[in-house]
Amino acid sequence: MSGLSEAGWEIGVDIGGTFTDVVCRRPGGPLYVMKVPTSRADPSISVLASLEALQKNHAVSPEQLSRFAHGTTVATNAVLERKGARIGLITTQGFRDVLEIGRQSRRQMYDVVLRTQTPVFLAPGRVRKEVAERISASGEIVTPLDEVGLRRVVDELVADGVEAVAIVFLFSFVNPVHEQRAKHLIREAYPDLMVSASHEVDPAFREYERTVATAFDAYLKPTVDRYLARLEEGLARSGAPVPLQVMQSRGGLTSATVARGRPVRLFLSGPAAGVVGGRIVGASAGDGDLITIDVGGTSADIALISSRKPLIRSEGDVGGFLVRTPMVDVNTIGSGGGSIARVDAGGGLKVGPQSAGSEPGPACYGRGGTQATVCDASVVLGYLDPDYFAGGTFKLNAKLAFDVIEQTVARPLGLTVEAAALGIHRVLNTQMAEGIRQVSVRQGIDPRSYALVPLGGAGGLHATALASELGMTRVLVPRLPGVLAAAGLLAAPVEHEVSAAFASPIDALDLGAFRRVIRELDARAAALMQNEHVAADAVTATHFADVCFIGQSYTLEIPVAAADADVAERLYEDFLVAHDRVYGHAFRAPAKITALRAVHQAGGSEDIEEMRFAPSGTALDLPSRQIHVAGFSGPVEARVLARDAMSSGFEFSGPALVQQSDTTTLVEPGWSGRVDAAGNLVLERKGA
Repeated sequence: MSGLSEAGWEIGVDIGGTFTDVVCRRPGGPLYVMKVPTSRADPSISVLASLEALQKNHAVSPEQLSRFAHGTTVATNAVLERKGARIGLITTQGFRDVLEIGRQSRRQMYDVVLRTQTPVFLAPGRVRKEVAERISASGEIVTPLDEVGLRRVVDELVADGVEAVAIVFLFSFVNPVHEQRAKHLIREAYPDLMVSASHEVDPAFREYERTVATAFDAYLKPTVDRYLARLEEGLARSGAPVPLQVMQSRGGLTSATVARGRPVRLFLSGPAAGVVGGRIVGASAGDGDLITIDVGGTSADIALISSRKPLIRSEGDVGGFLVRTPMVDVNTIGSGGGSIARVDAGGGLKVGPQSAGSEPGPACYGRGGTQATVCDASVVLGYLDPDYFAGGTFKLNAKLAFDVIEQTVARPLGLTVEAAALGIHRVLNTQMAEGIRQVSVRQGIDPRSYALVPLGGAGGLHATALASELGMTRVLVPRLPGVLAAAGLLAAPVEHEVSAAFASPIDALDLGAFRRVIRELDARAAALMQNEHVAADAVTATHFADVCFIGQSYTLEIPVAAADADVAERLYEDFLVAHDRVYGHAFRAPAKITALRAVHQAGGSEDIEEMRFAPSGTALDLPSRQIHVAGFSGPVEARVLARDAMSSGFEFSGPALVQQSDTTTLVEPGWSGRVDAAGNLVLERKGA
């Protein structure tokens, strides 16, 4: 790949709700890590501030960079905060209300107050327009595109102040000629108006899902474009001679140019990087079956990795709405170190999903926070050293933590402050355990046979409690868990995924047509790789088919080997195995292909060698502390260990606290720990 040199520094920057994590390395050289407070008003400020901090603290100037990889929450936040663009939606005549009608299935059937379960906010009725045109299910033109009518509705939308337009014509995934013409006419009349066409965003059947994905793409385009433009301009001003790479929701990197063109692929960009980081840590420890939980200040991102491969979903939940775009199967819940604890009107203890964030932050930050948080509870319980938070760069106020929990939680519940703090932790742990069950048990996977990998600044504090509740016996704490998502950016491959509709019963598969579409997809993906200056011989291509039983509405993605003579037979058998795993049953009935997909990857690694650094040589044992843990009526004496001083083979038993600059790990009674050859901290439940 161009831009990579032996002497250059590589930087990975991952934005979280509270902190922006930075990892900087040079192959064969040192590894630098930093945490910078996230600027919620404009996250690009935090990213560019990390460059200044890197130069100030480690004498690494922007001119020395050879790679800049970025995980961003800008797309997700634009949806959650409803800060995307004002868009217009243009559909085939008679289909303007598909976005509002949605599907018959409903998640909440018995709520007293029903809320809409379709993303109507994207394009309210006023900005949904129809155009006369029609393509048949087989791709023939039934009604020509009314170009005069198209120009009229576009003029109306522009007069109404839209910044972007989504085009969703019926059966455009079979024959896109009308969408292509409409996009050309809109661009010709209004060059600055951004356009998303469904045959480019989501070329697959199911009208509602395709409409939602395309509307979200248009909704995000101006916001993502401005954000990435600010970053690229900032990098250029700083003198960094590198292109900006952005993490996609599938777990692969792409250029900022491609990311601007399809921003709907940026959902869960940051969490996807954490999953990549978890995979490389598991590989270094010899574990291929993992459950990662990335606990930050605002949320917890949970994912499952089987046989060293993260699960990829064809659609994901974003802000309560299902969006059909490929993404790492991450379950995000509103539980983190900054989650606010409160007593509701019924006297119940609630934790999250509201978060104190970094501004003003938990009460113990001393920045004016007045609500109790999980972080405050961790200080009260003795888990966090107020003088060593974030490696000693940030001091916590223990008295403020004690006072806020006493006033807002302990007193209303009639508990001691310590009991209230334990209650906050237990509620949070229960919520996270249920989140883990959602990605494991719900898919027929027993979490007890997996290792738990805690990530993020707060993951280590909850790891053994979570594992105990789920019956898991092994916890794998990475060398740098607090910034592993940023490290994952540096281990991620460049990746491009393209797909096309392909309707065919498997038992009547036309191998010639099948392989022709695969070749066309490979050509499109290869062109994207070429634009990233990736050598063709460095690319690995894999292919997939979306398959379902005939008459079934939902598909499963099945790998295919297009060159095999028995590709149809093998595809069918693999589909039956996958169907049985996901749904708990399978039967021999006719099945069909609905779409084909090509995924091209280049680069990436199974290890970050620079994370394996030698012990610091400083004191191993720090002054012990009194801590409070569940199951004990009073405080217990906990050994406090410095992670930097641990050498390979070192063993210890809980209760213990393992401190390092980016996190603290709580090892509860009944658990033991050891450091493996790769520097990972392996925790195992005694007697298991």
